Amino acid sequence: MPAHMLQEISPSYTTTTTITAPPSGSLQNGREKQKTVPLYLEEDIRPEMKEDIHDPSYQDEEGPPPKLEYVWRNIILMALLHLGALYGITLVPSCKIYTCLFGIMYYVISALGITAGAHRLWSHRTYKARLPLRVFLIIANTMAFQNDVYEWARDHRAHHKFSETHADPHNSRRGFFFSHVGWLLVRKHPAVKEKGGKLDMSDLKAEKLVMFQRRYYKSGLLLMCFILPTLVPWYCWGETFLNSLFVSTFLRYTLVLNATWLVNSAAHLYGYRPYDKNIESRENILVSLGAVGEGFHNYHHAFPYDYSASEYRWHINFTTFFIDCMAALGLAYDRKRVSKAAVLARIKRTGDGSRKSS
Repeated sequence: MPAHMLQEISPSYTTTTTITAPPSGSLQNGREKQKTVPLYLEEDIRPEMKEDIHDPSYQDEEGPPPKLEYVWRNIILMALLHLGALYGITLVPSCKIYTCLFGIMYYVISALGITAGAHRLWSHRTYKARLPLRVFLIIANTMAFQNDVYEWARDHRAHHKFSETHADPHNSRRGFFFSHVGWLLVRKHPAVKEKGGKLDMSDLKAEKLVMFQRRYYKSGLLLMCFILPTLVPWYCWGETFLNSLFVSTFLRYTLVLNATWLVNSAAHLYGYRPYDKNIESRENILVSLGAVGEGFHNYHHAFPYDYSASEYRWHINFTTFFIDCMAALGLAYDRKRVSKAAVLARIKRTGDGSRKSS
């Protein structure tokens, strides 16, 4: 359905695709009136990508929910990780400055592997990346250890398409704890398996780099998430092994995990809904600070095809700044961007009134 018009600004590597508001009323030159297209079907801007568009026609089946099946291995490992991170906090004052700087750098790169990589590039296809950037992002994503790109993208597309239902892997209607970390401590709801298994993932199956990561993910994550960040401070500038392990590795990894999880929990429960009051995702500045730009969540769920995941581009959005820098270097291109007219039209139609449409 031609609900949107695309305008390619230029054929260069720094091209952006502008998404304009759908026309209303009758068309000129005697053409028949254009049909009103539901918001969730306005996906023609990416004809190759439809699996992340919200489908409000899906409803949970009636009846009691299935019994929770706890994954005790995950519960024990997650508890030990957080205990290690808490101990790491007590060691921070005794760390060398290089260890702290290294931990921050590792945090940012790991976060970009999720936000610019698994999320905006591979889950939503909001921009395109050349091979050097894709290699960097797949390495950064492995450093983050939040499942391989294929599995992360499959769950995330299900999250968007079936948001706030039992088919949503981290359904926020099941509470803060469940949407934050609880969903990783229990077996997936049968609806998640059913609907997730039916999603079209052929684009990622065809990408050799993503499949290579998936094939060697266990060995890759052990090296990039645990071994390397422990050995580098210890070997390169004489940090104690204890500080390297508990601060550079356990504390840093725990912080990256929780910053990402807050997008699923806090950004679905606390904040404003200026773009669409009919969905649960919210604008949460604090989440955006920790998740390098992913806290403008009401906007993102309203316009999942926007590479900036925000109306305001670089405002508390380091990921967008990073992608734009890569575009300036010719490594990122075809950045899809929603036009101001489309944003204002959406605010007027479905916003909660916290932001005016003019």
